[in-house]
Amino acid sequence: MPKVVDAERRRREVAEAVWRVIRRDGLEHASVRNVAREAGLSMGSLRHYFASQGELMTFALRMVIERIERRVAALDAGPDPRRRAELVLAELLPLDADRRAENEVWLAFTARAMVDPELRALREEGHDTLLAGCRRIVRDLLPAGTPGEDVEIEAQRLHALVDGLAVHAAMRPDLHTPERLAALVSRHLDRLR
Repeated sequence: MPKVVDAERRRREVAEAVWRVIRRDGLEHASVRNVAREAGLSMGSLRHYFASQGELMTFALRMVIERIERRVAALDAGPDPRRRAELVLAELLPLDADRRAENEVWLAFTARAMVDPELRALREEGHDTLLAGCRRIVRDLLPAGTPGEDVEIEAQRLHALVDGLAVHAAMRPDLHTPERLAALVSRHLDRLR
């Protein structure tokens, strides 16, 4: 009897192999050959799941976005907007091994997106989604009737804070520990209120 393979699961496993290669060796080494080896597949088998390296890279980056979106959607923060904001923002920062991996992969792809239109579109989608989320958080935290211009400025500040913390944590995890990141976000949210 032939072996039944869950194609979507296998695609995610291959994307996780992309992540491991990127984190260990850098994006420039995430060739089809190296990823196939990391995933324990032949190049022909890998091409059964991804027609091109571009398709593979796009899928690996999209997986970062989808994982974060799933976690945020599953949050049960209750009615407190301050608590909800803290929980949502925690899902975007490298506070544990899984989120650290996502952050490092996201940052590696960010540079590549400057020259790759498909990755650029995904990077812009991620950017726009995060900014929209920051707007919702700020609207929920600022007093009713706050002018739209003030909401936009505060949303952009929050967005810049989250992005900056993610970059700093990737560059200097010894200084920007999960506890430090959480404390900085908490302090900023307190000041927003």
